[in-house]
Amino acid sequence: MNGPGRHVVAIGGGHGLASTLAALLEPTGAGGPDPSITAVVSVADDGGSSGRLRKEFGVPALGDLRVALLALSDHGNPLTRAMAHRFDAGELSGHAMGNLLIAAMVQADGGLVLALDELGRAIGARGRVLPNVVEPVVLCGRTADGDLVEGQVAVMGTTGIERVWLDPEAASPPEVLEAIGVADRIILGPGSLFTSVLAALVAPEIRAAVAASSAQCVYVANLSPELPETAGRDAAGHLAALVDHGITPDVVLADPGAFGGAPAGVGTVVADLADSAGTAHDPVKLAAALARLD
Repeated sequence: MNGPGRHVVAIGGGHGLASTLAALLEPTGAGGPDPSITAVVSVADDGGSSGRLRKEFGVPALGDLRVALLALSDHGNPLTRAMAHRFDAGELSGHAMGNLLIAAMVQADGGLVLALDELGRAIGARGRVLPNVVEPVVLCGRTADGDLVEGQVAVMGTTGIERVWLDPEAASPPEVLEAIGVADRIILGPGSLFTSVLAALVAPEIRAAVAASSAQCVYVANLSPELPETAGRDAAGHLAALVDHGITPDVVLADPGAFGGAPAGVGTVVADLADSAGTAHDPVKLAAALARLD
């Protein structure tokens, strides 16, 4: 379903989502144009450059949006290289230039979706990047012991999270819901279970749209647990968390070296997905595995 005329929606955040987007741009032997790609990105991050810009300008987290844009961009474009630059001194130390540029375009143009579309055109992005919501939200979590955790950084650093949600329950852009509505394939992950994948999915309108979609839903399993976030959860435990949040994938795509506990009740497909270091998904291998699901 990555061939000509296909519509693919990839949902998540961070470098896991970037690996999926890079895979979708890889040739699969089908020929023809690239699939229509929409990245739906979590904007709940409250750490680093993204967290600072949230506090100073009241914008949603911008870092994962920048990472997704760069994954889809023309890497020979000078603006692409500038967006990837991170300052290491002075008042801008720690800020990524791309985050600052998106924030400036939001202020200049009056909207995050418009800013991302215009910047995507400027850097030759082969696909569209959209936020899961367009206002600042807090990722909240509850542990098995009933403890409440607030903020993405806090959730990431807590073991035993069982449920996450967004506060407030913000609306999603209509463009996101339209993309999901026409999708042939929806890809979840890879990435941190609660702070990337579910952080994007638990926006209420997105969860409902994905659950109602007739598209093939593929969950790309992580290569290993994210510690301490998912300590003690095997691959089956990751799937169980998705189901508990109202999302049941049609296919789980997993590397044979991934942590154990093959999920039951769904179509689990095992394929070589890891890069040479075994620490990240290889986009070429992931592209080939996705093509074999057609």
